[in-house]
Amino acid sequence: MSRTLRAGGSRLGLSVLGVVGALVLWGLLTAGADPGTLTGRFGPELALPALVDFVGSEVGRRHLVVTLERLTVGLAVASVLGVMTGVLVGLSDRTAAATSGVLQFVRMISPLAWTPIAVAVFGVGDAPVLFLVTVAATWPIVLATTAGIHAVDRSWVEVALSLSATPWEVIRAVYIPAIRAHIATGLRVALGTAWIVIVPAEMLGVDSGLGYAILDARDRLDYPELMGVILLIGVLGTGLDLAVRRFTTGAPARDADVRARPVKRLTAA
Repeated sequence: MSRTLRAGGSRLGLSVLGVVGALVLWGLLTAGADPGTLTGRFGPELALPALVDFVGSEVGRRHLVVTLERLTVGLAVASVLGVMTGVLVGLSDRTAAATSGVLQFVRMISPLAWTPIAVAVFGVGDAPVLFLVTVAATWPIVLATTAGIHAVDRSWVEVALSLSATPWEVIRAVYIPAIRAHIATGLRVALGTAWIVIVPAEMLGVDSGLGYAILDARDRLDYPELMGVILLIGVLGTGLDLAVRRFTTGAPARDADVRARPVKRLTAA
Protein backbone atom coordinates (compact mmCIF):
# COMPACT_ATOMS: atom_id res chain seq x y z
CA MET A 1 0.00 0.00 0.00
CA SER A 2 2.77 2.44 0.90
CA ARG A 3 4.55 1.66 -2.35
CA THR A 4 1.34 2.39 -4.26
CA LEU A 5 0.88 5.67 -2.40
CA ARG A 6 4.47 6.66 -3.10
CA ALA A 7 4.04 5.84 -6.79
CA GLY A 8 0.81 7.85 -6.92
CA GLY A 9 2.45 10.77 -5.15
CA SER A 10 5.40 10.63 -7.52
CA ARG A 11 3.12 10.74 -10.57
CA LEU A 12 1.15 13.62 -9.09
CA GLY A 13 4.35 15.50 -8.32
CA LEU A 14 5.66 15.01 -11.84
CA SER A 15 2.33 16.13 -13.27
CA VAL A 16 2.36 19.32 -11.18
CA LEU A 17 5.96 19.92 -12.16
CA GLY A 18 5.04 19.56 -15.83
CA VAL A 19 2.24 22.12 -15.47
CA VAL A 20 4.53 24.57 -13.68
CA GLY A 21 7.18 24.06 -16.36
CA ALA A 22 4.65 24.77 -19.11
CA LEU A 23 3.56 27.98 -17.35
CA VAL A 24 7.17 29.09 -16.97
CA LEU A 25 7.88 28.39 -20.64
CA TRP A 26 4.75 30.29 -21.62
CA GLY A 27 5.86 33.25 -19.52
CA LEU A 28 9.35 33.20 -21.03
CA LEU A 29 7.99 33.18 -24.57
CA THR A 30 5.90 36.29 -23.92
CA ALA A 31 8.11 38.00 -21.34
CA GLY A 32 9.91 40.31 -23.73
CA ALA A 33 6.83 41.44 -25.61
CA ASP A 34 5.20 44.82 -25.09
CA PRO A 35 1.88 44.41 -23.20
CA GLY A 36 0.26 46.51 -25.91
CA THR A 37 1.21 44.08 -28.68
CA LEU A 38 -0.77 40.99 -29.63
CA THR A 39 1.90 38.64 -28.24
CA GLY A 40 2.10 40.51 -24.96
CA ARG A 41 -1.68 40.42 -24.48
CA PHE A 42 -1.60 36.63 -24.61
CA GLY A 43 0.90 36.40 -21.75
CA PRO A 44 0.09 34.53 -18.51
CA GLU A 45 0.33 37.68 -16.39
CA LEU A 46 -2.80 38.95 -18.18
CA ALA A 47 -4.53 35.70 -19.16
CA LEU A 48 -4.57 34.11 -15.70
CA PRO A 49 -6.24 37.10 -13.95
CA ALA A 50 -8.67 37.29 -16.88
CA LEU A 51 -9.51 33.63 -16.32
CA VAL A 52 -10.25 34.28 -12.64
CA ASP A 53 -12.37 37.32 -13.51
CA PHE A 54 -14.31 35.36 -16.14
CA VAL A 55 -15.13 32.48 -13.79
CA GLY A 56 -16.03 34.93 -11.02
CA SER A 57 -18.42 36.95 -13.16
CA GLU A 58 -22.10 36.12 -13.55
CA VAL A 59 -21.83 36.17 -17.35
CA GLY A 60 -18.85 33.82 -17.31
CA ARG A 61 -20.57 31.35 -15.02
CA ARG A 62 -23.64 31.42 -17.26
CA HIS A 63 -21.52 30.54 -20.29
CA LEU A 64 -19.90 27.73 -18.34
CA VAL A 65 -23.19 26.27 -17.09
CA VAL A 66 -24.79 26.42 -20.55
CA THR A 67 -21.87 24.55 -22.12
CA LEU A 68 -21.96 21.84 -19.46
CA GLU A 69 -25.74 21.49 -19.86
CA ARG A 70 -25.41 21.05 -23.61
CA LEU A 71 -22.61 18.56 -23.13
CA THR A 72 -24.64 16.54 -20.62
CA VAL A 73 -27.75 16.41 -22.81
CA GLY A 74 -25.74 15.49 -25.91
CA LEU A 75 -23.88 12.74 -24.08
CA ALA A 76 -27.10 11.38 -22.59
CA VAL A 77 -28.75 11.12 -26.02
CA ALA A 78 -25.57 9.65 -27.52
CA SER A 79 -25.37 7.07 -24.72
CA VAL A 80 -28.91 5.84 -25.36
CA LEU A 81 -28.46 5.71 -29.13
CA GLY A 82 -24.96 4.27 -28.91
CA VAL A 83 -25.79 1.48 -26.47
CA MET A 84 -28.96 0.49 -28.33
CA THR A 85 -27.18 0.43 -31.68
CA GLY A 86 -24.15 -1.38 -30.28
CA VAL A 87 -26.28 -4.09 -28.66
CA LEU A 88 -28.32 -4.57 -31.83
CA VAL A 89 -25.24 -4.80 -34.06
CA GLY A 90 -23.32 -6.96 -31.60
CA LEU A 91 -26.08 -9.52 -31.10
CA SER A 92 -27.07 -9.98 -34.75
CA ASP A 93 -24.53 -11.06 -37.36
CA ARG A 94 -27.00 -10.23 -40.12
CA THR A 95 -27.56 -6.74 -38.77
CA ALA A 96 -23.82 -6.24 -38.43
CA ALA A 97 -23.22 -7.37 -42.01
CA ALA A 98 -26.03 -5.19 -43.35
CA THR A 99 -25.03 -2.04 -41.47
CA SER A 100 -21.24 -2.28 -41.15
CA GLY A 101 -20.53 -0.45 -44.41
CA VAL A 102 -23.00 2.34 -43.73
CA LEU A 103 -21.96 2.79 -40.11
CA GLN A 104 -18.28 2.86 -41.03
CA PHE A 105 -18.94 5.40 -43.78
CA VAL A 106 -20.97 7.73 -41.57
CA ARG A 107 -18.56 7.34 -38.64
CA MET A 108 -15.65 8.61 -40.71
CA ILE A 109 -17.41 11.88 -41.56
CA SER A 110 -16.26 14.69 -39.29
CA PRO A 111 -19.10 15.82 -37.00
CA LEU A 112 -18.36 19.43 -37.95
CA ALA A 113 -18.99 18.56 -41.61
CA TRP A 114 -22.67 18.29 -40.66
CA THR A 115 -22.72 21.93 -39.54
CA PRO A 116 -24.43 23.44 -42.64
CA ILE A 117 -27.06 20.70 -42.64
CA ALA A 118 -27.63 21.05 -38.88
CA VAL A 119 -28.18 24.80 -39.20
CA ALA A 120 -30.42 24.37 -42.27
CA VAL A 121 -32.58 21.74 -40.56
CA PHE A 122 -32.65 22.99 -36.95
CA GLY A 123 -31.93 26.69 -37.43
CA VAL A 124 -29.79 28.59 -34.94
CA GLY A 125 -29.86 27.94 -31.23
CA ASP A 126 -29.30 24.93 -29.01
CA ALA A 127 -30.66 22.30 -31.41
CA PRO A 128 -27.76 22.23 -33.93
CA VAL A 129 -25.22 22.28 -31.10
CA LEU A 130 -26.89 19.31 -29.43
CA PHE A 131 -27.08 17.52 -32.79
CA LEU A 132 -23.35 17.93 -33.46
CA VAL A 133 -22.39 16.86 -29.94
CA THR A 134 -24.63 13.81 -30.20
CA VAL A 135 -23.19 12.83 -33.58
CA ALA A 136 -19.64 13.20 -32.25
CA ALA A 137 -20.28 11.17 -29.10
CA THR A 138 -22.40 8.34 -30.46
CA TRP A 139 -19.80 6.41 -32.45
CA PRO A 140 -17.28 5.69 -29.67
CA ILE A 141 -20.11 4.30 -27.55
CA VAL A 142 -21.42 2.18 -30.45
CA LEU A 143 -17.98 0.67 -31.08
CA ALA A 144 -17.29 0.04 -27.38
CA THR A 145 -20.70 -1.55 -26.82
CA THR A 146 -20.33 -3.80 -29.87
CA ALA A 147 -16.87 -4.89 -28.73
CA GLY A 148 -18.26 -5.62 -25.26
CA ILE A 149 -21.07 -7.77 -26.67
CA HIS A 150 -18.56 -9.80 -28.69
CA ALA A 151 -16.36 -10.27 -25.60
CA VAL A 152 -19.11 -11.77 -23.40
CA ASP A 153 -18.41 -15.36 -22.41
CA ARG A 154 -20.80 -17.54 -24.39
CA SER A 155 -21.09 -19.99 -21.51
CA TRP A 156 -23.02 -17.42 -19.46
CA VAL A 157 -25.48 -17.00 -22.32
CA GLU A 158 -25.91 -20.76 -22.51
CA VAL A 159 -26.57 -20.92 -18.77
CA ALA A 160 -29.26 -18.27 -19.15
CA LEU A 161 -30.86 -20.09 -22.07
CA SER A 162 -30.82 -23.35 -20.14
CA LEU A 163 -32.92 -21.59 -17.49
CA SER A 164 -35.48 -20.74 -20.19
CA ALA A 165 -34.56 -17.07 -20.18
CA THR A 166 -36.19 -14.92 -22.83
CA PRO A 167 -33.99 -12.88 -25.19
CA TRP A 168 -34.75 -9.74 -23.18
CA GLU A 169 -33.82 -11.50 -19.93
CA VAL A 170 -30.52 -12.62 -21.47
CA ILE A 171 -29.75 -9.04 -22.50
CA ARG A 172 -30.79 -7.60 -19.14
CA ALA A 173 -29.17 -10.18 -16.84
CA VAL A 174 -26.08 -11.22 -18.81
CA TYR A 175 -25.08 -8.79 -21.56
CA ILE A 176 -25.80 -5.42 -19.93
CA PRO A 177 -23.90 -6.14 -16.68
CA ALA A 178 -21.03 -7.70 -18.64
CA ILE A 179 -20.48 -4.72 -20.96
CA ARG A 180 -20.60 -1.93 -18.39
CA ALA A 181 -16.81 -1.57 -18.42
CA HIS A 182 -16.80 -1.30 -22.20
CA ILE A 183 -19.58 1.28 -22.13
CA ALA A 184 -17.67 3.30 -19.53
CA THR A 185 -14.57 3.27 -21.73
CA GLY A 186 -16.62 4.31 -24.75
CA LEU A 187 -18.18 7.09 -22.70
CA ARG A 188 -14.75 8.43 -21.80
CA VAL A 189 -13.72 8.53 -25.47
CA ALA A 190 -17.08 10.06 -26.37
CA LEU A 191 -16.65 12.76 -23.74
CA GLY A 192 -13.30 13.81 -25.18
CA THR A 193 -14.68 13.91 -28.71
CA ALA A 194 -17.80 15.81 -27.67
CA TRP A 195 -15.76 18.34 -25.68
CA ILE A 196 -13.63 19.07 -28.77
CA VAL A 197 -16.72 19.51 -30.96
CA ILE A 198 -18.89 21.57 -28.61
CA VAL A 199 -16.66 24.67 -28.65
CA PRO A 200 -16.79 25.28 -32.44
CA ALA A 201 -20.44 24.15 -32.41
CA GLU A 202 -21.22 26.99 -29.98
CA MET A 203 -20.01 29.46 -32.59
CA LEU A 204 -23.10 28.74 -34.73
CA GLY A 205 -25.30 31.71 -33.97
CA VAL A 206 -25.89 31.02 -30.27
CA ASP A 207 -25.49 33.75 -27.67
CA SER A 208 -24.11 31.65 -24.80
CA GLY A 209 -21.53 29.02 -24.06
CA LEU A 210 -17.74 28.94 -23.98
CA GLY A 211 -17.49 28.85 -27.77
CA TYR A 212 -19.56 32.00 -27.99
CA ALA A 213 -17.45 33.57 -25.22
CA ILE A 214 -14.33 33.09 -27.36
CA LEU A 215 -15.96 34.84 -30.32
CA ASP A 216 -17.27 37.61 -28.09
CA ALA A 217 -13.82 38.22 -26.57
CA ARG A 218 -12.29 38.29 -30.05
CA ASP A 219 -14.85 40.82 -31.29
CA ARG A 220 -14.12 43.03 -28.27
CA LEU A 221 -10.36 42.58 -28.85
CA ASP A 222 -10.12 41.32 -25.27
CA TYR A 223 -7.31 38.87 -25.93
CA PRO A 224 -6.47 38.20 -22.27
CA GLU A 225 -10.06 37.05 -21.71
CA LEU A 226 -9.94 35.03 -24.93
CA MET A 227 -6.84 33.23 -23.68
CA GLY A 228 -8.43 32.82 -20.27
CA VAL A 229 -11.47 31.07 -21.79
CA ILE A 230 -9.15 28.79 -23.76
CA LEU A 231 -7.39 27.88 -20.52
CA LEU A 232 -10.75 27.26 -18.85
CA ILE A 233 -11.75 24.89 -21.65
CA GLY A 234 -8.53 22.94 -21.16
CA VAL A 235 -8.94 22.78 -17.37
CA LEU A 236 -12.56 21.68 -17.58
CA GLY A 237 -11.81 19.07 -20.25
CA THR A 238 -9.01 17.62 -18.15
CA GLY A 239 -11.20 17.56 -15.05
CA LEU A 240 -14.07 15.85 -16.86
CA ASP A 241 -11.72 13.25 -18.31
CA LEU A 242 -10.22 12.54 -14.88
CA ALA A 243 -13.72 12.15 -13.40
CA VAL A 244 -14.77 9.67 -16.08
CA ARG A 245 -11.43 7.85 -15.80
CA ARG A 246 -11.93 7.47 -12.07
CA PHE A 247 -15.39 6.05 -12.69
CA THR A 248 -13.99 3.70 -15.36
CA THR A 249 -11.12 2.40 -13.22
CA GLY A 250 -13.34 0.39 -10.88
CA ALA A 251 -15.68 -0.88 -13.58
CA PRO A 252 -13.91 -4.14 -14.51
CA ALA A 253 -13.87 -5.41 -10.92
CA ARG A 254 -17.52 -4.61 -10.38
CA ASP A 255 -18.52 -6.18 -13.68
CA ALA A 256 -16.53 -9.31 -12.97
CA ASP A 257 -18.50 -9.73 -9.76
CA VAL A 258 -21.78 -9.20 -11.59
CA ARG A 259 -20.87 -11.62 -14.37
CA ALA A 260 -20.09 -14.31 -11.79
CA ARG A 261 -23.75 -14.38 -10.70
CA PRO A 262 -25.95 -14.61 -13.80
CA VAL A 263 -27.73 -17.73 -12.52
CA LYS A 264 -28.72 -16.00 -9.28
CA ARG A 265 -29.97 -12.95 -11.21
CA LEU A 266 -32.09 -15.05 -13.55
CA THR A 267 -33.52 -17.31 -10.86
CA ALA A 268 -34.37 -14.29 -8.73
CA ALA A 269 -36.20 -12.73 -11.67
